[in-house]
Amino acid sequence: MNLDLTEEQQMLKKSARDFFEKEHPKTLVRETEEDSKGYSPEVWRKMADLGWIGLVIPEEYDGTELAFLDMAVLLEEMGRACLTGPYFSTAVLCTPILLAAGSEDQKRELLPRISGGELIMALALTEPSATYEANGVATLAEPEKDGFVINGTKLFVHDAHIADYLICVARTRAWSSAEEGISLFLVDAKSLGTTITPLQTIADDKQNEVIFENVFVPASGLLGVLHEGWPVVKRVLEEAAVAKCAEMVGGAEWAVEATVAYAKERVQYGRPIGAFGALQHNLAEMFTEVNMAKRYMYYAAWLVSSGETRSMGVAAAKALTNDVYKRCTRNAVQFLGAIGTTRDHDIGLYYRRARQAALLFGDSDSCYERVAQEIGL
Repeated sequence: MNLDLTEEQQMLKKSARDFFEKEHPKTLVRETEEDSKGYSPEVWRKMADLGWIGLVIPEEYDGTELAFLDMAVLLEEMGRACLTGPYFSTAVLCTPILLAAGSEDQKRELLPRISGGELIMALALTEPSATYEANGVATLAEPEKDGFVINGTKLFVHDAHIADYLICVARTRAWSSAEEGISLFLVDAKSLGTTITPLQTIADDKQNEVIFENVFVPASGLLGVLHEGWPVVKRVLEEAAVAKCAEMVGGAEWAVEATVAYAKERVQYGRPIGAFGALQHNLAEMFTEVNMAKRYMYYAAWLVSSGETRSMGVAAAKALTNDVYKRCTRNAVQFLGAIGTTRDHDIGLYYRRARQAALLFGDSDSCYERVAQEIGL
């Protein structure tokens, strides 16, 4: 196992960094946070032209057909740039579900449009229970004539307000065990009976409440096999956890680099504060932790790409990266002093995202519990 980046991955990393520094500066991040859409359509189109939205889509559906490990490289740079928009929802969550469960007709209809940047999608999974476990799925989809009628409430649905389609995870057999009797449905976001309400979050990351009230979905909207949707969701959630780790690592790296630069410039008692031993050790610890999280993230991404058993590796990577990102951004704010606590400094963008990302696809407690189970405790 070699976790060093290939020449192609290094080129992808460099081109992504150059692109985001030019096309997605922090001024744009702030603008899109305040914009109801939450993203720049112009940047979205340019990303599509570069082949990034269809990164893991096969060439036969007009995609780039790269591996998950390549996506991790790109996501790391997105995290560094605080990218706003529906990339994660569309490319990381919904595209793999379509690839795994979609029929050939569904793939040929949707995947080229996703790759071309024409179609935005969102995953409607979590509910008021706020769990990623199958027992949290209470939304019901009942058969009716030539389709299904969906009733239920989904919470924390990223980018639903701008999505063309939602992938709704619903229970189709109520008397089954938690992981059985769950199906996936492709729902037009503008369907009659669908109500989407934006939620305010610490990271301004455009989450929504989605209420389905007697929403009819034709039989052609079923994704995959009836009652057998949860294994697909479970696999995608593991991949999403690693993808979120990649974003967090990129953000944590930026925070450490910005803090080191400040420590070299800020003079106190006649010398830069980075010359004081206690602060040097603090910065060295931050640097070490980020690099440890980075290696663990790439190990987990390698597990996903290679098809190896990955549950414990993913859980360990997510738990570690959660804690490292939060700790590094907190320390960065302390180094910067008063300015670090305001919205005038960029570190606040990362501080807020660190606390939000730590809750997505597995918080530290649940991930450590999974690791403990995997080692037999």
